[in-house]
Amino acid sequence: MSCVSGKSYTVKAKDTLFVIAQQQLGDGNRWREIKKTDGTPVTDEDAPRLQPGQELCIPNGSVSPPSPPSPPSGKSFTGIVPSATFTAMFPNRNAFYSYEGLVAATQKYPSFCNAGTDEQCKREAAAFLANVAQETGFLQYIDELNTGAWGSYCNPSNYPCAPGKTYHGRGPIQLSWNYNYALCGAALGVDLLNNPDLVSTDSAISFVTALWFWMTPQPPKPACHNAIRESGFGMTIFIINGGLECGANASPEGKKKAQNRINVYLDFCQRLGVSPGDNLSC
Repeated sequence: MSCVSGKSYTVKAKDTLFVIAQQQLGDGNRWREIKKTDGTPVTDEDAPRLQPGQELCIPNGSVSPPSPPSPPSGKSFTGIVPSATFTAMFPNRNAFYSYEGLVAATQKYPSFCNAGTDEQCKREAAAFLANVAQETGFLQYIDELNTGAWGSYCNPSNYPCAPGKTYHGRGPIQLSWNYNYALCGAALGVDLLNNPDLVSTDSAISFVTALWFWMTPQPPKPACHNAIRESGFGMTIFIINGGLECGANASPEGKKKAQNRINVYLDFCQRLGVSPGDNLSC
């Protein structure tokens, strides 16, 4: 027991900061009140890195007994996009892309659709799902369709590629390149460099890789999580596939794909009852 203040809590398997805060503080959205043993608060970067056996510190006077779970508020992914709405958005999705897998992934990143105004959170949900729709044919495809390119995503400069493995696009955001698998795996505590197939075989891992990309800055580009709030939907297109879909050098096919993203975003915004904001194109 080494907490500077508060009571000690040992992380259990399948715990997330949201779940811990819900159980110990009576409100999952109070997860930022949880601290590390040195007294510093947990952050978005810490959220996906929890490990069973890790010690955290819960503020004194938490709840006794823990309050029952509160119904989803509008400012959370499940409050913004309930299961029925998700199904209506993706009526022909592959069963691999389950709503439950997506919800489990969102709990790894508590700030996703849970930071800023209700309008900003709804736009983020619409933007994330619109980009996912474009990348996967409305969640029909798990692996990149161009199988001929599967072996071309290896740059061994910093991260050696595992023998017999490919780093082609997989999952909702089509995670690709060995260095992205390595960096994402390091952030999530999963060895994706040596086990890239996990992204196409484990629904929760697949969705959380998409959220890792969405929530993580892509230098010199910002994180999509920030871009949808500060710049607009067009910047999320630029971050995800700007080299092919944005600017004067984009091909007609690339421009068409960018417009498809915008059209789906507008549709999803309407479904979620929010205005799309400015700067839709890239």
